Amino acid sequence: MKKLLKKTFTKNLALSAGALTLFSAIAAPGSVMAQQKFVSIGTGGVTGVYYAAGGAICRLVNKDRATHGLRCSVESTGGSVFNVNTIKAGELDLGVVQSDVGYNAYKGEGQFKGQPFEKLRSVFSIHPEPFTILSRKEANIKSFDDLKGKRFNVGNPGSGTRASMEQLLAAKGLDMKFFSLASELRPDEHGSALCDGKIDGFFYGVGHPSANIQDPTTTCGAQLVSITGAEVDKLVADNPYYAKVAIPGGLYQNNPNDTDTYGVLATFVSSSDVPEESVYQVVKAVFDNFEDFKKLHPALGHLKQEEMVVNGLSAPLHPGAEKYFKEKGLIK
Repeated sequence: MKKLLKKTFTKNLALSAGALTLFSAIAAPGSVMAQQKFVSIGTGGVTGVYYAAGGAICRLVNKDRATHGLRCSVESTGGSVFNVNTIKAGELDLGVVQSDVGYNAYKGEGQFKGQPFEKLRSVFSIHPEPFTILSRKEANIKSFDDLKGKRFNVGNPGSGTRASMEQLLAAKGLDMKFFSLASELRPDEHGSALCDGKIDGFFYGVGHPSANIQDPTTTCGAQLVSITGAEVDKLVADNPYYAKVAIPGGLYQNNPNDTDTYGVLATFVSSSDVPEESVYQVVKAVFDNFEDFKKLHPALGHLKQEEMVVNGLSAPLHPGAEKYFKEKGLIK
């Protein structure tokens, strides 16, 4: 009996060793499985351009993952401020951030006062983001001042939209008490709330055209409201990440005239802790497939490579981005 047990044990040990050898061969350092690396991109609400742009980038990265071994995933998040904090915590590799939020994060100003994120790195900028006010047609809102006492969505906490709304109010010497209700709905909620009559308007920093604006303008005749005045002029003059822009008339149904406002640029950022090769491959995927990338969302259609490597970049370039741009002659 002892001989039989010993023989069986020896046989099983040999089988186990063989299996281990086979597993080791599969997971050898030269194999695709062992080389697989991951990169995550934080975006914004699922109906916004951030999420669409992040998804487009991941599709382009994953298309060639058999070659470079990098797998990209896109995350729907609370927006710019959330993305900065999550990158800082090492939980995201890249994120989309308004240029003003990126500036404040790197310098330790505004909502990041006294806590500069010195490891923040720029990757590239994408589309301009005009600050957009949309109101119920029945509310008869023609200017920002008409919002006094109205039910207004100021943006969800952690978003760049919310941070910019607070800065605009401060510039005007106002606070949230200016509104009868300052709701904090996410971008995928405020359009339906507007058409359902639950709010009178909302503030949103977004690239145009946007489904988030198109739906309520088509469904319930929502109206764009200009954001102008001496306070806005001063904000633009004092802050290099701001610029005056206009939302073209006719871009949305029931809104035939240009809407004057101001805004920022959407930028992709990372951390100096993220490996150079990972960021290099993300940038390469976008710029080597640039015409395809531009077609993935209308807001990306007018992008120019030479502008994306300089405009709106509030932190130093990530070494991975810098390496690619130098290879392509986009920077010296």
